[in-house]
Amino acid sequence: QVQLLESGGGLVQAGGSLRLSCAASGRTFSTYAMGWFRQAPGKERELVAAISGSSGSTIYADSVKGRFTISRDNTKSTVYLQMNSLEPEETAVYYCAARSSFIRATMTQRSTYNYWGEGTQVTVSS
Repeated sequence: QVQLLESGGGLVQAGGSLRLSCAASGRTFSTYAMGWFRQAPGKERELVAAISGSSGSTIYADSVKGRFTISRDNTKSTVYLQMNSLEPEETAVYYCAARSSFIRATMTQRSTYNYWGEGTQVTVSS
């Protein structure tokens, strides 16, 4: 069982930055692939970025490439999402999620993640 707790959301102006954190419980954090998803009002939850347990592999949504960076610190059981040059349309609830393995072709599929946090609100003002 893994429990996930996101933090770091808030209100930021367009062009600004935020760093989200997701702290995980449990002693096997390094064995889990982690993903950051977001869900805007009226839209489906979508993958923003994902990272393998060893940090050797990452993937990003095309819309965030070059602006967002996912990273993790297995000694702290925490995964991060650094978000730069934020845009108003990126206002959403951001969720972290965990799954047992990193398979690039399926990382966007919500149903493949076993554990979810409750989310943190990010609001980008214009």
